[in-house]
Amino acid sequence: MKHCLVALLAAVSALSAVTADSQQKTQRIRGTITAFDGNVLSVKSGGGGSSAIHLADKTVIVFTQPIALADIKPGDFLGVTSEKSGDGSLTALDVRRFPKPLNPGHRPFDGRDDQTMTNATVSAMVQATRGRELTLTYDGGAQIILVPEQAAISTLVPGRRSQLVPGAPVNLTANPGDDGKLTALRIQVSPPK
Repeated sequence: MKHCLVALLAAVSALSAVTADSQQKTQRIRGTITAFDGNVLSVKSGGGGSSAIHLADKTVIVFTQPIALADIKPGDFLGVTSEKSGDGSLTALDVRRFPKPLNPGHRPFDGRDDQTMTNATVSAMVQATRGRELTLTYDGGAQIILVPEQAAISTLVPGRRSQLVPGAPVNLTANPGDDGKLTALRIQVSPPK
């Protein structure tokens, strides 16, 4: 009987550790909204998978409000997704102005060698022959990034549930609950394409 009780306590302890561990595993999901009923968001990822994400009262929603490149000034903090060419030069695909610094640095984007993410402060903006070039600086480095006319440029502003519409691209973080359901912590939504 004593051995059964010890085994039972060990099993409960292991299950509790697994449950606590699963709650700590924040997931990042990028994709396009396919449906939203006011409480559950359906998102189709680029790989074709689909996720159902629940919204809570504390879920933060931010909206990527389109702006002009001229609205960006030295001292602004940006997040820039870029394509890297064979010679190492960077061309912006997406430029986002953040209200405050967030994860400064320069790194591969989504684990790809041909795309990067640079979160840094604008130190200079110059007109080049192929478009405007931004010089972005962060602790330990700097990057010069060409911003072509077709690059998406936006600023992050507080969002609303009414902006969670089918066709809108989202980038969100969510945590699994005890029941396995994902609950959104933060949702970044852009206008439908």
